[in-house]
Amino acid sequence: MRIHILGSAAGGGFPQWNCNCLNCAGLRTGAIRAKARTQCSVAVSANGSRWSLLNASPDLRSQMLSFPDLLPKGGVRGSAIDAVLLSDAELDHITGLLSLREAQALRLYCTSLVFDWVLASNAVFGALNSREKFRVTTVEDRKAETIGSGLGFEAHFVFGKVPTYVKTPPANCDGAAIAFKLIDRGTGSSLLYVPAIKQIDERFIAAVAACDCLLFDGSFWSDNEMEIRGVGTRTASAMGHIPISGPGGSLARLSDLRIRKIYTHINNTNPILDENSPERRAVETAGWEVAEDGMDFSV
Repeated sequence: MRIHILGSAAGGGFPQWNCNCLNCAGLRTGAIRAKARTQCSVAVSANGSRWSLLNASPDLRSQMLSFPDLLPKGGVRGSAIDAVLLSDAELDHITGLLSLREAQALRLYCTSLVFDWVLASNAVFGALNSREKFRVTTVEDRKAETIGSGLGFEAHFVFGKVPTYVKTPPANCDGAAIAFKLIDRGTGSSLLYVPAIKQIDERFIAAVAACDCLLFDGSFWSDNEMEIRGVGTRTASAMGHIPISGPGGSLARLSDLRIRKIYTHINNTNPILDENSPERRAVETAGWEVAEDGMDFSV
């Protein structure tokens, strides 16, 4: 199974257009060693010709142009994209759907809760809710599905948050955030993709341990990172993300896993973006990689 990182930053990208934090200013001036990143999305293929997208970021059009494998190969119109899988309903994960409105009908996979928030309740995205645009399949917790072209998946419900634009959330928000386990039906290799999670439990650890590779929420180094960097007061957990550091952070909680582990969905304030920082050395010493746009590998 081939994985191509289209974008590896959290919402706003890196550098963020209106941010002058140490990272964003440092990248613009060359004061730090870092790479620019677009907002998080991933392309996955089992055969190298047909692709599925994990989330659709606001930067999707430029991301597709940067990766020719997704572009038309023949005929007047066409696409190598078969399906889009939504891990949640956050704006930086769904707004790229509007860039696919001219395409032939694509398959869209999401939970019923995400469908209600994005397509059923919103007039703009509701325009995509037709068989000419998207054929929607709602997914269930841990139920196996076949996408086609040798690729399948399981959706694992995880602890997440309700998007801020949802003003009256239901009492039960199961399905607000999910981790997708992508499976190559030919080889059995698997990837677990979870760009947003605010709590790790034993069930999640067991799911990760059964995979070959993990693409995991690396949004924030510390829970109070926004305050430390002087750009806000909200904590990582309040925004639906578990921090990397600390006794309850992902670096400690997932330290026993002996699989390939990659942080993605990295916020512009996160010090691991600075390739010379002690935080970057800490994650690499612990056996983690840090995703960057254009990263391409197989599992």
